[in-house]
Amino acid sequence: MSGDLDIAAGRLIEAYRAGQIQPLRDILDPTDAVGAYAVQAINTRRWLESGRRIVGRKVGLTAKAVQTQLGVDQPDFGVLFADMAIPDGGVLPVSNTLQPKVEAEVALIMARDLDVRDATPDMVAAAVDHAVAAIEIVDSRIADWKISFADTVADNGSSAFFVLGEERKPLAGLDLFTCGMVLEINGAIASLGAGAACLGHPLNAAAWLARTLANVGSPLRAGDIVLTGALGPMVPLSPGDRVTATIGGLGKASFSFEGRR
Repeated sequence: MSGDLDIAAGRLIEAYRAGQIQPLRDILDPTDAVGAYAVQAINTRRWLESGRRIVGRKVGLTAKAVQTQLGVDQPDFGVLFADMAIPDGGVLPVSNTLQPKVEAEVALIMARDLDVRDATPDMVAAAVDHAVAAIEIVDSRIADWKISFADTVADNGSSAFFVLGEERKPLAGLDLFTCGMVLEINGAIASLGAGAACLGHPLNAAAWLARTLANVGSPLRAGDIVLTGALGPMVPLSPGDRVTATIGGLGKASFSFEGRR
């Protein structure tokens, strides 16, 4: 079985260079979390050996409707690397993507380690330094986004890039439950949402992540970035798009999608 997982990992790595691949269903059952995370771990090790640096984690599948669609009852997570970060107001080259989509999220920056197997939202809040508005650019190496749960987990949570806003806000006084989100593309509203859309509260998503990582021996660390999950529907990107996310109490984050494939 380990050989098959290596094959799946290799296909995903190659897709970054050569383009989209077919779903991994010849190797991974659509709901095989254990196998999918093993594939993700194989590629994480490969990337670390090549010089990439981990700066945090992302939580995905935080919307109940998406979980139902993929036949699961829990979120998933992926690894954030330093080279995924785009400066606020910066440019993402079209050539760096395959079939990208964007979503607005609350990002949390950890002030201290959180190695607690039964972490609660309150514990997370006590360990967080600040929150910022964020945009996640998701992308799939799986052709036409025809993903199963196992496909997206193995594919590092369908991760690609992210943008953090410049305004840093302490959690005290923030309302991350009812905060509104507006995602604009070229000045037109493309997606609307609220904090409650993210597993009922962004801190719920972060607590799930903290518990999950602690249980596999890879806990959240001081300085880690946590992308807690989408506050509204994700939107496809087109060359020339200018994207701005505004989240109540947190401010804005933005980037431009420029160039040719």
